[in-house]
Amino acid sequence: MAVETTKFNKAFFDDVEPIKLEDPLAVALGAIDKGEPLVYTYGDAVKMAGHSCPAISGTYKMTQLALKKLYPDKTPVRGEITVKFKGGVEDKVNGPISQVVCMITGAAPESGFGGLGGGRYNRKNLLTFDPNDAPPPDAICSVEFQRTDTGKKIEITYSNYMLGGNPKMGQLMPKAVSGKATDAEQKEFGELWHERIQIILFDPPEGMFVIKELN
Repeated sequence: MAVETTKFNKAFFDDVEPIKLEDPLAVALGAIDKGEPLVYTYGDAVKMAGHSCPAISGTYKMTQLALKKLYPDKTPVRGEITVKFKGGVEDKVNGPISQVVCMITGAAPESGFGGLGGGRYNRKNLLTFDPNDAPPPDAICSVEFQRTDTGKKIEITYSNYMLGGNPKMGQLMPKAVSGKATDAEQKEFGELWHERIQIILFDPPEGMFVIKELN
């Protein structure tokens, strides 16, 4: 039986480096075999969010970089990572982008899976928000990632104020989001919109993602 897949109209989505993780729960419950990774793509993040934008693409890249820093010599383990956002869930875009981090890392808020057999494989409350510790004012977000097995912890801050933008994008956006754009205008807007997203995913400028190791 043929499997129907999402037909993205941006070919570069397929070129974005995927994120691979082990997931012991998926193995335990028979979804995958031991040694096989769960593979997340940028397209998965787009499907989860329902759109592609600098916040979603930046969060995907941020999570990828954080996992590489936490696990330099092995495959990251989904469900064995805690995540803490600086600022409350309502601050900036913390709420929406945290869902991307949750999908990839397995770290979930209070609505997450509580585990099996007394809490084994728990994901609940592994993702939290700290309203008393604000991120830098010019940042999209600042997030702490920590391994539960070793305690290794890093903070990564994502900013995109250094991104430019084609002036025509601003002219086309009201038409595009209101549904009043012609097919040609909609296509042109989508191409201009994704020029910035390609920079984030493939060639982020210095200062876009700043990583600090924490004690």
